[in-house]
Amino acid sequence: MDEKYYLKISHACDLKNPKERVLFRFLEMLPGLLTWFTLLGAIALCYFRPQLAAFFILIFVLYWFFRAIYFSFHLRAGYKKMKEEENIDWLTKLKDLKEISNGLLVDDWKGIYHLIILPMYKEPYAIVKESIEALLKTDYPKDKMIVVLAQEEKAGEEIKIIGERIKQEFKDNFFKFLISIHPADLPNEIAGKGSNESWAAEKAKNFLDSIEIPYENVIFSALDIDTVVSVHYFSCLTYHYLTTAKPTRTSFQPIPLFLNNVWQAPSISRLFSFSSSFWHITNQERREKLITFSSHSMSFKALVEVGFKQRNVVSEDSRIFWQCFLLFDGDYRVEPLYCSVSMDANVARSFWQTILNMYKQQRRWAYGVGDIAYFTFGFMKNKKIPFKKKFSLAFEIIEGHWNWACASILLATLGWLPVFLGGEEFSQTLFSYNLPRVTGRILAIAMIGLFSSIYYTFYLLPPKPGKKQRDLNVFLSSLQWFLLPLTMIFFTALPAIDAQTRWLLGKYMGFWPTPKHR
Repeated sequence: MDEKYYLKISHACDLKNPKERVLFRFLEMLPGLLTWFTLLGAIALCYFRPQLAAFFILIFVLYWFFRAIYFSFHLRAGYKKMKEEENIDWLTKLKDLKEISNGLLVDDWKGIYHLIILPMYKEPYAIVKESIEALLKTDYPKDKMIVVLAQEEKAGEEIKIIGERIKQEFKDNFFKFLISIHPADLPNEIAGKGSNESWAAEKAKNFLDSIEIPYENVIFSALDIDTVVSVHYFSCLTYHYLTTAKPTRTSFQPIPLFLNNVWQAPSISRLFSFSSSFWHITNQERREKLITFSSHSMSFKALVEVGFKQRNVVSEDSRIFWQCFLLFDGDYRVEPLYCSVSMDANVARSFWQTILNMYKQQRRWAYGVGDIAYFTFGFMKNKKIPFKKKFSLAFEIIEGHWNWACASILLATLGWLPVFLGGEEFSQTLFSYNLPRVTGRILAIAMIGLFSSIYYTFYLLPPKPGKKQRDLNVFLSSLQWFLLPLTMIFFTALPAIDAQTRWLLGKYMGFWPTPKHR
């Protein structure tokens, strides 16, 4: 048996050993069990032991209060660094490189090629064109860029026509412009972004082999089809690739901002676009806990070594990190790039369809909770990874998904639930009288963090097309943040509970591509 057979596992049924299959199935169920135990346990505790529940509430509220302060400092630091690095001339820094710190003597940084894969489903021509044009506007030499438009066969003939139109328009602008067609209904595969990217990457490998470009000289970037890269993105990426200690053992994560069509989005969608953007800015400051998300880059050599194993997963962006982390015995990390890439906010043809799409997108992101079973099982099998590193990463991910599902519901209900369920004896105590007031005041103070979000919204929000009164538009848009406490339950907690419950019951999801509409 392959020593690292666990790299290929997607679900419990993939395992042949009955004991391992039971263990993996339990790990799939674990996040859902923790969430439902917390929510149902909180209700039971409020009914049977209201005083104990009240102490738990105070501790949890204080924990959330200090957690909010902790993340607000990271948001400030991350935003400041992002603005600083946006003004750096990375191409000049590349030209000034004489000796690379990882031991490679690379006088000619132009020896580095970029393989850019854009997985496409049913997106319209305008969205694809905007992403390609953004590549052309970058300052990195285009004769070192290999662009692959990765299409899905099941999307139909219309999408192939769009692909050919794009190819004819842009093929002469890059070193190579390829189109790959991912076949429909391949066995042992979940149709989606991961399987499409893997198919395209293998086709690109054939091209690289034909012209004998070393894999370590190729940086692979998996970009969503709506990704608009910043002008300095590839020069910034190349600089970090050449100056990091182990470039082929490192992924590179830019800051995703969901701002392309933000003025077309309704307020509630705009709110989540900014909250997601701020979350990722914050995460850049916690590099030891950072994993890949959405658009990211890595050494093509590492991708080849891991074997393009993205055929049967929904959350391919984070799974590729865990596969590399396990393959290289923990000697793999993510380097944060403070260079941003911009993607679409969630917009559909109608308000209610936008609401539904927001829920489905949040559920798909939350479905990445399935990684917990994958990497914890891998941690048990791989004895070479230090325990401290295993524990630190596992705790961060498990705690994060638990918070995702539980925190907003607990914060919204636990202040008054013991008073309501605790019976007459508890309701007449001074503790019962003060509990909602104390928790309410702590949360009110924590809500001051909204003002920092409003502040950064003012600077990130682009001018409204055709409008001169930018300050007024931004001010009115900033008022959307006061919807956050309510929407956190319906568009954060509930989709997460939905995703975790599907893993709990073994009702696995397929990949749901977010429809793009302009």
